[in-house]
Amino acid sequence: MDTKKEVVNEIQRVVLGKELQVKLALATFLAKGHLLIEDIPGVGKTTLAKAMAKVLNLQYKRIQFTSDMLPSDILGVNIYNSKEHSFSFKKGSIFSQFLLADEINRSTPKTQSALLEAMEEHQVTIDGVTRILPKPFFVIATQNPQEEIGVFELPKSQLDRFFISINIGYPDKEAEKRILRGERVEDLDTLKSFELDDILKMQEMVEKVTITDTLINYLHDIITYTRGKKFSSGISTRGVIILSKMAKAWAFLENRDFVIPEDIQTVLPYIISHRIKKVDENLPAMMMAKEIIEAIKVD
Repeated sequence: MDTKKEVVNEIQRVVLGKELQVKLALATFLAKGHLLIEDIPGVGKTTLAKAMAKVLNLQYKRIQFTSDMLPSDILGVNIYNSKEHSFSFKKGSIFSQFLLADEINRSTPKTQSALLEAMEEHQVTIDGVTRILPKPFFVIATQNPQEEIGVFELPKSQLDRFFISINIGYPDKEAEKRILRGERVEDLDTLKSFELDDILKMQEMVEKVTITDTLINYLHDIITYTRGKKFSSGISTRGVIILSKMAKAWAFLENRDFVIPEDIQTVLPYIISHRIKKVDENLPAMMMAKEIIEAIKVD
């Protein structure tokens, strides 16, 4: 069995009945991106993050975002030592390979913005000093539904740095029945951890997946369509680069070294769900993606 399939199967030992979500999360990591999960409490968001960190063998840290949190709580702070008359830097939780930003929209936009440089450039600048983050650097952020009390809307600049947005959703019927019967769900400590070198090699292999000029034109036609009058705003240039990277990662998970239209179509709903909206309708991302796919044909 190849490593990528083993990774998916291992994570599914604790995240029951969610193969699509697990594969999308893994594809995001392999594409060197970041993942946003919006869902109600109690459906396994934290479990998915912990399981991924364990299986991928990454240093894991979690930040519980609150309304009174400051950027320094995330990034770190310089502390003055009166005896030595010097400052020493105390690293924040962002200095990790795998960061779970839990309930990110419970903090203010100012605090949320502390992640911008880190997510884009894999570094942070504090008091004029730039510090490089560990490699790889992967963020999973969870977000409470906007109708809940005490949440702030994520700025567009923050949203655009997440490669995709997914929902975990309730377990399927059989998985939930297993849980209700009290059947044993595997403990995180029992999960196999893979060699980090093997994980990094998979990231390198994703970068080598090819995409033809025909599909480059298809990608451009998609973003051009979203920039029309039907939508309040279109996919950004960063967004289409992310779409290309995610299509490559999905092709890799499907055991191909080249992208086909179906790869783009599979990941498209999760790319656009937090990026675009229709002017006159509040359509789900899956329906918007279907409209785009039907409107744009591959040459």
